Amino acid sequence: MQHGTAYVNNIRLHYVTQGVGKLVILLHGFPEFWYSWRHQIPILAQHFRVVAPDMRGYNDSEKPKGVASYRLDLLTADVLGLVRAFGEERAIIVGHDWGGGVAWAFAAQYPQATERLVVLNCPHPHAFQKHLRTNLRQLRRSWYIFFFQLPWLPELAVRLTLRRFVEQAFRGMAIRKEAFSDEDLQRYVEALQKPGALTAGINYYRAAFRGFLRHGARRFPPITCPTLLIWGEEDIALGKELTYDMEPYFTHRFAIKYIPQCSHWVQQEQPELVTQYLLEFLADLGA
Repeated sequence: MQHGTAYVNNIRLHYVTQGVGKLVILLHGFPEFWYSWRHQIPILAQHFRVVAPDMRGYNDSEKPKGVASYRLDLLTADVLGLVRAFGEERAIIVGHDWGGGVAWAFAAQYPQATERLVVLNCPHPHAFQKHLRTNLRQLRRSWYIFFFQLPWLPELAVRLTLRRFVEQAFRGMAIRKEAFSDEDLQRYVEALQKPGALTAGINYYRAAFRGFLRHGARRFPPITCPTLLIWGEEDIALGKELTYDMEPYFTHRFAIKYIPQCSHWVQQEQPELVTQYLLEFLADLGA
């Protein structure tokens, strides 16, 4: 793997890259960084040019100040800039958690730049908005989104127990606890300790919530490229019911792969199976 820096959309993004071929961009979630794709990068790189950035605000990428710096339109523009920085007009976009949210929006906003879309354990925005209004169980699951709206208190609470927070977030949620070694957890701790990183990650939630309050539910056009959703069924933050009846959101082929006995951290907890599903879905595009 090679580390590099791209200057896109007026910010500096750190990334890891490996391989040659069609461009695959891997987008991580909270509280992660490029490292959450460590199992997939070398295998995908046998067939593709893989780029896994630290999204804005995370780890070694630039951390602009202010909640407004983490609006969804800026996050998708970052991805478009990254595609162009690698000399391409189109890319295969893969996203997990918040990276999945950005991936959904990117494919809807920039269909001409999205060759294929793969999302892992992140519901389509329309489905999530619907369930927050009608599904009391999902509303309870999403308590942390509302807690993150408070100023400074979420950061203080996490910093006071950072190692425990990371361990509970990953190993605590996982079905296969051994999927996260002590070294893995320490990497995540160190990334969150970098100045501004924790606030930046939480600002993703603040910006999304404020956008909803200001403009209401955002409407996304249908996804026009082939799409795969991979879902660990034991996700305690996002219910499986968020994946039902999704066909109206697409005009092209759409498929779901459920992984039983697997938590939210699907590509780290079941890396071989996730990588297999990715390769099968992208088989006709690889080198």
